[in-house]
Amino acid sequence: MDTETKNKAKEIAQKTERITGSEAIIRCLIEEGVDILYGYPGGAIMPVYDELFKFRDKIHHVLTRHEQGATHAAQGYARISGRVGVAMATSGPGATNLITGIADAQIDSTPLVCITGQVASHLLGSDAFQETDIVGISTPVTKWNHQVTKASEIPEVIAKAFYIAKSGRPGPVLIDITKDAQFEEFDFSYKKCTGIRSYNPVPKINIDAIKAAAALINQAKKPMIVWGQGIILGKAEAELKAVIEKAGIPAAWTILGASALPTSHPLNIGMVGMHGNYAPNRLTNECDVLIAIGMRFDDRVTGNLNTYAKQAKVIHFEIDPAEVDKNVKTDIAVLGDSKESLAELLPLLDSKSYPDWLQEFKDLYDIEFEKVIKNDLHPTKEGLTMGEVLNEINIQTKGNAAIVSDVGQHQMIACRYADFNKTKSNITSGGLGTMGFALPAAIGAKMAAPEREVVAIIGDGGFQMTIQELGTVLQQKLALKIVVLNNEFLGMVRQWQQLFFDKRYASTEMTNPDFVTIAKGYYINSKRVKTREELNDAVKEMIASKEAYFLEVCVEKEDNVFPMIPSGASVSDIRLS
Repeated sequence: MDTETKNKAKEIAQKTERITGSEAIIRCLIEEGVDILYGYPGGAIMPVYDELFKFRDKIHHVLTRHEQGATHAAQGYARISGRVGVAMATSGPGATNLITGIADAQIDSTPLVCITGQVASHLLGSDAFQETDIVGISTPVTKWNHQVTKASEIPEVIAKAFYIAKSGRPGPVLIDITKDAQFEEFDFSYKKCTGIRSYNPVPKINIDAIKAAAALINQAKKPMIVWGQGIILGKAEAELKAVIEKAGIPAAWTILGASALPTSHPLNIGMVGMHGNYAPNRLTNECDVLIAIGMRFDDRVTGNLNTYAKQAKVIHFEIDPAEVDKNVKTDIAVLGDSKESLAELLPLLDSKSYPDWLQEFKDLYDIEFEKVIKNDLHPTKEGLTMGEVLNEINIQTKGNAAIVSDVGQHQMIACRYADFNKTKSNITSGGLGTMGFALPAAIGAKMAAPEREVVAIIGDGGFQMTIQELGTVLQQKLALKIVVLNNEFLGMVRQWQQLFFDKRYASTEMTNPDFVTIAKGYYINSKRVKTREELNDAVKEMIASKEAYFLEVCVEKEDNVFPMIPSGASVSDIRLS
């Protein structure tokens, strides 16, 4: 053996250490910079928890009250930090309880690594106690998954998992590890993954496509930008702002793109989609060039595809080739990372402004303000509106809070009316629309960014889906602010029943418990507001609190969210009442 080979063998020997698979899992997580882990222990993952106890000075484990809460908390952590969220559970029901959060992360492009325990390898396929084929179950809703049956596989698989989860278009990864692999010893060493053969997460930028896009934009008379979460995931906020300001183009956002550009920016024209703003929805069908950046043309944005932006040339900036031409036919596709693509585009754009075109947006906004916004934010009727609650939160937080909303009417109100001065400030379930998302996601967000004010906006329906996570707030001593907008209905479903089912309120009216008493049972400061006169002081007290605070606001029972594009209608057919 030559000297070089001997030295290499010696170096490898020095880097390896004989440990169990369970300890290897924890060591791998530490190598990947994991400092917070959300989970729930059980039989098939117990060896890992035993090792986690020994490393509790390096990784803080958060015991959620349900495995679904663990995945949503990991999502909130990832969405506000930009890092990979990590969740862990046992086999069988523990693993299947992760699926809703994993599916949510998949459609919303959230980087997660989920680790599940599994029965011993010799029991696989025998219907052993708490055995479930979680790899088969999770395949449609993960970016990648893998079952580990040998301890020696653990370092390479975990390294790949983190690389796949965070690279390119992010997403969730699941690793299922048999119990015998957790006990087995092997010679451990760890190397981070930097690439995988045949996996190209970021397409190479085509300069010719960018030049063609710039030429088309420069020729436009009525250009319009719609940006999505791809801007935030690509950390391209500065590049987006520079492009918008240089080219003078009015720009709208999808709900997951919210906060990438400050709400107050003069070229920020609002939200598109089913409950988006009147102007950007209407004028989507009047622009001559539609520039879509980091968004996927989902049905809630486009409405009827047969009438969506048919008059416009469409430019699509997108990292995932599968999204190009999937729903809307594009004239120019610019594949690649949004930060790099927009940086290449910027010097090719002419400095312009479109005062007449921008005035059209302002005129339509004035119509929406008179018919909708004024009544939502500054009502004269007796009952409290969800909009005025959001308006009061804006005033007390000065637009600097991170808003974590659940799913329903309150979600649309929060997305429409929350002021965002900072990026990564709007955390919600977009594509899957998961009720119960907000409370655990807000827990993860607050733990990832303890210096930020995090306010969860939740309906009385969604709150009761994960209400048990108040126990996690208690145990972790989080200064989280929780607002339940209580209309004693499953509000969004009731709205549809009113408008499209002749007011047949089938199974949507709710008989609710005393939420304030429940919150106090978890030793959380709590208050209930029923009148407008109480609102200001209550919100001020909540925001000033240095501890967790629960605020229930009793809002009008049968208030509706407008504007609204009925399902399957054109974006031009937006209703204001």
